[in-house]
Amino acid sequence: MTRPMSHQQHHSSSGLLSQFGPRSNNLVMVGNRRWFLQTGLGGLAGVSAASLMQQQALQAAETANLITRTPQAKSVIFIWLSGGPSQLDMWDLKPNAPKEIRGPFSPIKTSVPGIEICEHLPKQAAMMDKFTLIRSMDASASNHTPVTFQAANPKSQRTNKGIDGGGYPSMGSVTAKFRGANVTGMPPYVALADSLNADVYGAGELGYEYEPLDGMKSKGKFDMPNGVQIPRLQDRHQLRAELDRFRKQTESSTSLAFHDRYVQEAYQMVASGKVADAFDINKEPEDVRQRYGSDSFGTKSLLARRLVEAGVTWVTMSDAWGHWDHHGDDVRWGGIEKGLKPMLPILDHGVTNLLTDLEERGLLDTTLVMVLGEFGRTPVINKQAGRGHWTPTMSMLVAGAGVPGGQVIGQTDRRGGDILEGRLGPGDLAATVFTKLGIDPHSHWINNSGRPTPLVEGDAQPIHELG
Repeated sequence: MTRPMSHQQHHSSSGLLSQFGPRSNNLVMVGNRRWFLQTGLGGLAGVSAASLMQQQALQAAETANLITRTPQAKSVIFIWLSGGPSQLDMWDLKPNAPKEIRGPFSPIKTSVPGIEICEHLPKQAAMMDKFTLIRSMDASASNHTPVTFQAANPKSQRTNKGIDGGGYPSMGSVTAKFRGANVTGMPPYVALADSLNADVYGAGELGYEYEPLDGMKSKGKFDMPNGVQIPRLQDRHQLRAELDRFRKQTESSTSLAFHDRYVQEAYQMVASGKVADAFDINKEPEDVRQRYGSDSFGTKSLLARRLVEAGVTWVTMSDAWGHWDHHGDDVRWGGIEKGLKPMLPILDHGVTNLLTDLEERGLLDTTLVMVLGEFGRTPVINKQAGRGHWTPTMSMLVAGAGVPGGQVIGQTDRRGGDILEGRLGPGDLAATVFTKLGIDPHSHWINNSGRPTPLVEGDAQPIHELG
């Protein structure tokens, strides 16, 4: 995996071409199509399918001690707005503030009296009864990185030493360990991002087997290879022969060191076709694909829905690295008017269409959907018509899995730069998500030093307004 460009390079890149623009239908790229022993067993970002089966087999004993109540959420779709979306131009407008603070956009009424959001988010406005809008999330522990809020842990931070996160795992990896997949043979944690290295945080010291599967490189890699028939896989002797035959092609020899039982189940994951089917969006009716659209956000959100429908528990999706980093018209993604404005209708349609589809399929009641980035933007628009990084507060959207819609949590001051009431932090978010999933937020994991480490740090508590 190539490393992302530096922050300075990212800002100085020429052009304002949006990565939300149309793409081909072959969004999930397929590289060298060797067989599953190389791509499937090694395709979980270093995790073998056999180890996936092994850790799933261990879930029951661990999970039995963690369930504190009937889970409200079976799945999570975590929509990451990489770069830090502007709360003042999307969900927390200040129309009575001076021009340099209020920005170029006007607020509009929503379906819920008293709640207003940006004029360029009319579909979200019409569906505000489905959303909870949080305006008081404290991002002071965060930086230009996914680690803090994907871990939802203030101690998980960017270090600038090549090892981000301090060893703490992401919420997706915690879910992979303590919940596993909803359907045996499906991966528990899938990432849909152009760069996992830049936009998706993984397992930290929790263990490589809980890293996310790279969904952008998975299409076709769970298909049966030429010359291998499903009936032959049912024969144990033939299975061993196939293992020997493809051993030399396998990049990770450790993936073959597991007990035959787990290797057998890994083959069955291929033979069942469930994973391959989930990644094949061409099996969707044409009208559904058209409704989602062929842009990056639409294609990824359709794939996210297919994955949770097939039994994946956690999906993190992101577009281009830093896409929401609108410093000004002198940098790659532009400022507020030229950069953010054309992106808002795509996000607006993408999020509302996803919620509508989940609801129509009976999945919204058990799927938690979150939309957020790493921090907010500065109250004052700069000379380049953009806003800088701002960690004292940020806004985010939450819906599904028993979350009451039509409400706003928290309030910022007249400039939108500081929290007046309802202050929440990453730990509160983690406590909420884990509780929704039936994971005890007071449980622990073991770090590399052998020390028990709490899933949720400090006195953080589930956000009671989220149900």
